[in-house]
Amino acid sequence: MGFLDRFFKEPSWGVHPDDHKRPAADAPLRILPTPERVYMPLSQHVGGAARPIVVVGQKVLKGQLLADAQGNISAPIHAPVSGTVFSIGDVTAPHASGLPFRAITIESDGQDRWIDTDRVADPFALAPEDIARKAAAAGVVGLGGATFPSAVKFALGKRLKVETLIVNGGECEPYLSSDDRIMRDFAEQVVDGVRLVMHAIGAKEALVGIEDNKPEAIAAMRKAAASFSEVKICPVPTRYPMGSDKQLIQTLTGKEVPSNARAAEVGVLVHNVSTCAAVHKAVRLGQPLVERIVTLNGGAIATPGNIYAPLGTLVTDLLAFVGLKGEPARLILGGPMMGTPLAHDRIPLVKGASGILAFNAAEAATPEAGPCIRCGTCADACPMGLLPMEMAAHIRVEDFEGAESYALGDCISCGCCAYVCPSHIPLVQYFSYAKGEMMAAERVKLRTDATKRLAEARTARIEREKQEKAEAAARRKAEKEAAAAAKAAAAKAPVKDSGQAQGETV
Repeated sequence: MGFLDRFFKEPSWGVHPDDHKRPAADAPLRILPTPERVYMPLSQHVGGAARPIVVVGQKVLKGQLLADAQGNISAPIHAPVSGTVFSIGDVTAPHASGLPFRAITIESDGQDRWIDTDRVADPFALAPEDIARKAAAAGVVGLGGATFPSAVKFALGKRLKVETLIVNGGECEPYLSSDDRIMRDFAEQVVDGVRLVMHAIGAKEALVGIEDNKPEAIAAMRKAAASFSEVKICPVPTRYPMGSDKQLIQTLTGKEVPSNARAAEVGVLVHNVSTCAAVHKAVRLGQPLVERIVTLNGGAIATPGNIYAPLGTLVTDLLAFVGLKGEPARLILGGPMMGTPLAHDRIPLVKGASGILAFNAAEAATPEAGPCIRCGTCADACPMGLLPMEMAAHIRVEDFEGAESYALGDCISCGCCAYVCPSHIPLVQYFSYAKGEMMAAERVKLRTDATKRLAEARTARIEREKQEKAEAAARRKAEKEAAAAAKAAAAKAPVKDSGQAQGETV
């Protein structure tokens, strides 16, 4: 790509923060020793929480099913280590609220003994439905952070006849490099998973979008995909939030996903590179999703890098493995732009966690917010073409409907507006607050409407029963009156003399 081509193709939206990915991205991948205990939350995915099928004291093997999926949108949970089920109870959720979260705790036996797995020599001989079934049984969800059950997306792509698979290798969040490492170290697995996903949804081509600040990953993926013309490795400009589905789709295909529409409705489906590697393991090797690569980075980390760790590992165990320079001023699950602040380090690693950031005081410092100067910088940076300053003005006075009139629902909470704001206004927090309040109001409205419907149904039932009783009483009265009238008529009728009647007969 020449200079002028690059200039004209550079996105006008988004921001370009310092990526802070090195030296963590270049450090060799390390494997975490098996922790003494792991804590497997029952809800590591979008949809219904999994239902435990094990009991306390039960012996389990690595990869064994611990909790089954519930409902159409759900995912099962498997044992990331071999050992004994220690408890089934609450742990702190990997969420800013720090609320309790049901989990299955396993005490490791240190042996990591796997279950017998069902390997498939030629998975491309399988029917597309079998690919989806194996991915679902393995608990594969979107590992880029969305955690939507992958098999559900396969079915959607198949139903809507998607022709293009977009593979997200952008990893635009600063500090994170877990996707970068999986493409460098396991490119063949990723490409095989890409082809399996294509087979599952019936796609004709795959476009693998990788930001051009990852030359090693681009080279490794091109080498792995060299024999497969249908898999195209496509470097994209380094720009946050390039890893967002809608922005990556538009950059690679020129297609714009309409508001309130799915990507599949414009003929594409998006899956993360780590998700594709998990599909490879699930389908070809029969291994469920029980471990992942996670980035440990930040100014408080002594040896930043990427760790291959069992799911359910506590953050404190991960931090102990990489070492700390001092007490972290802030812990974040995910990236600094869209990640989740953690209340403490006794929180388990979950499927959608691509990184754990431990910031020092300088990184965690937050400038004091000032008044909005109406400069419009936030609107220029917004990748969705919104007007953050207008939405925030309505939210400040609790006018959520006014904010919604400016398409608040289209906000992807990427944080670009807050990042560029010269007044340091925490705009994305405003929007998250408003969305939460609107969701709460919608839940209240749904409950109120349901109560109203029940009350109206009860009133209608009472009126119907009253009417039926009145009609029954009227029928009984009419029948009684008719019987009385018939009896009265019979009493007034003349009685013939029997003898006279006989004589007449003679």
